[in-house]
Amino acid sequence: MRIVAIPVLLTIFLALLAQDRPARRQSFIQVADTVSPEARKYLESLSDPATIPAWPAASDLAGWKRAWKAGEAESEPKVQATLKRYAPMVEKRLVGGIPVVSIKPKGWKDNGKVLVHLHGGAYTMYSAHSRLQSSVPAAHATGLRVISVDYTVAPSGKWQKVTDEVLAVFTGLQKEGYKPKDIAIYGESAGGGLAAGSVLKMRDRGLKMPAAVVLWSPWADITNRGDSAVTMRNFEPFFLYEKHLKRSADAYADLKDQKHPYVSPVYGDYTKGFPPTLIQGGTREIFLSHFVRQYRAIDGVGGKAVLDLYDGMPHVFQMRPELADAAETREALKKMADFLKRHLQTQP
Repeated sequence: MRIVAIPVLLTIFLALLAQDRPARRQSFIQVADTVSPEARKYLESLSDPATIPAWPAASDLAGWKRAWKAGEAESEPKVQATLKRYAPMVEKRLVGGIPVVSIKPKGWKDNGKVLVHLHGGAYTMYSAHSRLQSSVPAAHATGLRVISVDYTVAPSGKWQKVTDEVLAVFTGLQKEGYKPKDIAIYGESAGGGLAAGSVLKMRDRGLKMPAAVVLWSPWADITNRGDSAVTMRNFEPFFLYEKHLKRSADAYADLKDQKHPYVSPVYGDYTKGFPPTLIQGGTREIFLSHFVRQYRAIDGVGGKAVLDLYDGMPHVFQMRPELADAAETREALKKMADFLKRHLQTQP
């Protein structure tokens, strides 16, 4: 009887375990007790990214177009909530022949400074409009006019084209009267990688660089190297690299180009100079090693860089409406505002 009972009990146990798995996948994050109440509530609401369908294949133009439209629609309620909360002046226009969205915070006073924004979305998703939930809080916190670049997303926009579009906006702003010392640049996620890569391209072309760079959770190595690619592989709340991000990486850059410094700026040569850089991120991110490596790449050769990390916080937490009142978000935005004020005012 004992020999029969053990396999029976084991079968029952495994069946019960299997029944429990779907429910557990819907609340898979164990949240540290060091995060704010707002962050805890938000993190506990997230589902396992393994349940998110795979993104389109790199060359699937129709699939990416559908995904882009779905992302825009999904973002719209958050965009409207952001506009209602901060009440900025928003205007679509062209700068250097490139479409942009100009954001002036409520009560804006022109101080002759401007902040260029490059939106995230793994190079394949979102727009300057749908990422107003990033640029509007940044404008509000800093008091700066923000120019958010509506660059061409991949697969239609490969890295060579996209970085050229960013440089065209900088040229256009200078034609409008802004001097490089009066311009700063920031980006979140892929936009952070694009910001650093574009500034390297400016420098290498002999162009003057902006006064400061701010990177929110930069996707600074699209080849997915680094310690956190291993340690956070199953704990990143928003995506899986092979199922999601790699498809975007391949859509943005051919494999042979994915370690090019303009694509993955952790591989850049910073001995030739680079603007003062603030790198912000959370410890609950698959990109955590990117932040550390980008910081080391600049700081290790004598450049000016600040690495500003927030315990337990997820990817680009600064732009998430659910976390707008979190202590971590308020602190990060204040750090950004102070950093930009210091470097925009002190440049000769």
